[in-house]
Amino acid sequence: MALMRQSMSQKMLQKLSPQQIQLMKLLQIPTATLEQRIKEELESNPALDEGDDSQEVFDLDPDDGYNEDGEAKEENFELDDYLNEYIEDDPISYKMKADIYSDEDDKKMPVAVVGSFHDSLERQLGMLNMDSDRHEIIAKQIIGSIDEDGYLRREPIAIIDDLMFSQNIDATKDEILLLLSKIQRFDPPGIGARDLQECLIIQLQDKIDRDDSDSTYARVLALRILEKHFEEFTKKHYKKLKKALGASDTDLKDAVDEILKLNPKPASGMAIQTATSTYVVPDFIIMNRDGELDLTLNSRNAPDLRINDQYMDMLKTYKDTTKGRRSTKKEREAVMFIKQKIDSAKWFIDAIRQRQDTLYRTMYSIMQFQYDFFSSGDERRLRPMILKDIAEITGLDISTVSRVANSKFVQTEFGTRRLKDFFSESLQTQDGQEVSTLEVKNILADIVGGENKRKPLSDEKLKDMLRDKGYNIARRTVAKYREQLSIPVARLRKEL
Repeated sequence: MALMRQSMSQKMLQKLSPQQIQLMKLLQIPTATLEQRIKEELESNPALDEGDDSQEVFDLDPDDGYNEDGEAKEENFELDDYLNEYIEDDPISYKMKADIYSDEDDKKMPVAVVGSFHDSLERQLGMLNMDSDRHEIIAKQIIGSIDEDGYLRREPIAIIDDLMFSQNIDATKDEILLLLSKIQRFDPPGIGARDLQECLIIQLQDKIDRDDSDSTYARVLALRILEKHFEEFTKKHYKKLKKALGASDTDLKDAVDEILKLNPKPASGMAIQTATSTYVVPDFIIMNRDGELDLTLNSRNAPDLRINDQYMDMLKTYKDTTKGRRSTKKEREAVMFIKQKIDSAKWFIDAIRQRQDTLYRTMYSIMQFQYDFFSSGDERRLRPMILKDIAEITGLDISTVSRVANSKFVQTEFGTRRLKDFFSESLQTQDGQEVSTLEVKNILADIVGGENKRKPLSDEKLKDMLRDKGYNIARRTVAKYREQLSIPVARLRKEL
């Protein structure tokens, strides 16, 4: 029996209220998405309205809370089940969208009018003389399977299955490959390739075919490299390439330069049908006013919301009409529904207010912690700072600070930055001074940026150079920082 009570107690401690779940979701979304989230809440809950004329919702007549037998009635409004179902079934998406700007903002923002990538391919398909309607349908299925980079990463068997289910067409692998070969001749060159090697070969072959007079030895050699020695090329084994091709340093360099002119993502310059443009909307703004830092929340973080007047009037009408008599079952059901909607609206308004407070407290603490950086813009003045530091200052949970930091931006005089960029571990220099790992990474990036690309620096050499500057770190740590900066190993940084 004791074990059962203990188990039940643990379960209760872990259960979050619907209001807490709602607040966590609101904290997690950036300001750019908040406007859309509020719009959806306004549409789903008629008791919620826009405006700043907030009112207190009065309690219903306490004498009307019991039936004739003296037992508590349904309108005590036990809403746990209702709210759990409401939250679980809420269709709202918290992903970033591009269509979250108000009409006023839309007038200010230039909108690029472009034809979509897939539309362009279908127009080119229309210029071909297809053997049959069947082949046109198969070709459109292939085009629709090309991803946002311009690659066809679906296997023929998968496309065959798609055609069978969606079009009731039993296509063959030979048909898929035949039509794909035609699509691969569309613009932009390289479209419909199944991997990088094929993509580059298609582009280079197209260059040679379009202007045969300009098909220099460099291009011919480049094509041989892509077709026969692609692995050696990607690993920059230039000595092996020279030996295999019997080419001089100059010829090899010219051939490699031809390859580097090609586009590894052929669709990168075109609009994708499913893609939308996204804009960074800062959640916070920090201004330096006469030497003092001033923090403000983006105005979109503070919308004016209130309880709908009509729903308030309905409650008042219920109270007036049932004064001095017992309410009917139909009246009780109606007022319970109204009260549920009003409570839901009140919780949402309260969650928005708590969101504002939590965001401000968190950002204010970060600003004070990194005051030197926000005053100067000098990244070398960023102090080591972890989530726990801000959690202790604000009194918030680490998980709450993490939710705020992961998806928020701050606008400063030195540019707009992600909050999570200000968090870093600490590192001790040789003279005992504590510095941020961000500082070390910046110095590492500078060293690599200034190296001789014909003889790039190894991790061991980078370690020695950092130690000469006072940063005593191990070679494996250098490798870790290099990978976090997306800097390849020395061999892959080599240039001819």
